[in-house]
Amino acid sequence: MSGLFASRTMTLLEHFRVPYTVESANDGLERVGLEKGAALVWPAERGRCGAYRVGSLPIFGRLGDDSLVPSDRNWKPQAPIVDESGAEVAWIRRADDGSIFLPFDPDELVRSFWSEAYLKVASGGFGRAAKTAARRSYYAVRPLIPRGVQLALRRRFRRVQEQAVFPRWPVETALHDLCRLLLGFVDEIAGERVPRLAAWPEGRQWALVLTHDVEMTPGYEYLDSVLEVEREAGLRSACFFVPERDYRVDEVRLRELTANGFEVGVHGLRHDGRDLTAGVFERRLPAMRHYAARWQAVGFRSPATQRHWELMQRLAFDYDTSYSDVARYEPQPGGCCSWFPFFIGDVVELPITLPMDHTLFELLRHRDGTLWAEKTAFLKERGGMALMLTHPDYLLDRERLDVYRRFLGSLAADRTVWHALPREVSAWWRRRAASRIERYGDGWRVVGPASSEARIELGPLAG
Repeated sequence: MSGLFASRTMTLLEHFRVPYTVESANDGLERVGLEKGAALVWPAERGRCGAYRVGSLPIFGRLGDDSLVPSDRNWKPQAPIVDESGAEVAWIRRADDGSIFLPFDPDELVRSFWSEAYLKVASGGFGRAAKTAARRSYYAVRPLIPRGVQLALRRRFRRVQEQAVFPRWPVETALHDLCRLLLGFVDEIAGERVPRLAAWPEGRQWALVLTHDVEMTPGYEYLDSVLEVEREAGLRSACFFVPERDYRVDEVRLRELTANGFEVGVHGLRHDGRDLTAGVFERRLPAMRHYAARWQAVGFRSPATQRHWELMQRLAFDYDTSYSDVARYEPQPGGCCSWFPFFIGDVVELPITLPMDHTLFELLRHRDGTLWAEKTAFLKERGGMALMLTHPDYLLDRERLDVYRRFLGSLAADRTVWHALPREVSAWWRRRAASRIERYGDGWRVVGPASSEARIELGPLAG
């Protein structure tokens, strides 16, 4: 490969650390390709945003019509893109020299998953606004609603949430399948398998990250019992505390946790559903940062896993872990569809990828950890990150704590896994992003802060 170039910085290539250089173009087309040879091409201007499919793969973004197909080559239709009614609206095309024309921007499609922008076209803007208003109203009166009534309302809402077609629960592969398709196109253009950096350091095949949200006094008082289960398995976790709720956070206890290998994070400010509300966010952010500094915390998780793409970029925390790959049963439904970290501006996002204990035990009324084991096995096979969120508040039942104990025990001896704290994963992801692959003789090498621990991969993505 003589060297890939792109007409701009490419989110897709940066995410996988594929080596390339930037050479801008001003002909109305964006491209990734070789200096002399085939290219992956798409129009800089596109039409209306919508929900579409390439074969069985759902995609969300703006499409260019046939009038935007460049006239410099003989472009032959290869794969149709259809709208929700099944009508053909655009085509992926190929030219005789091997070039490929896409009627969409690859980066826009990737970001539509990460940011949950697809909800605007998959669910409809009015429906999303109505759900947001209903969620805010619920949190406004929640303190007045008995616990049993709250749970009954959530279970009733569950039946509405289960009507969602996308993302699928508990596993949605659309984003992974899209990246696999696009990187396959890049390999074709390059005429060889393009190198990329593996997701995890030191040759580890997948990652396991344990976290807890400590929501109220019973959970705060029971936390040590949960952590003892982890100690027995030789594991450790991150605990996210609410600074201003119904329990006083003992900072001596926090220092003891970190001294014993655990991590402390900030779980919003008051857990009242308002931290990411416009106007309230600006007033509360200084206080949340203040507690982070006092606790030496670098991680944030929003109460009730509320998300706001633009506000998350202003957190000034090292990482956030409020998004889920599939958030079907959350108060804010959706999901980023990723089982790998990614950047939201300068913030590293660590998505939750295993079903939460509240979802599993309270909403769905499961009695064991079968679903945890099945999703973990899937993530291991795909080389992803199994990031788990449990609550000491919901593990008070000894039977549930035993389920957690058995789940951890099944993983403790796995030598292929990187068991890490969230802050360690975030630090690694930053070292990886600051490193690059370059030619070295007849092969490749890694240059940068991850050079001693990163691994180069070739060929299609796993799965």
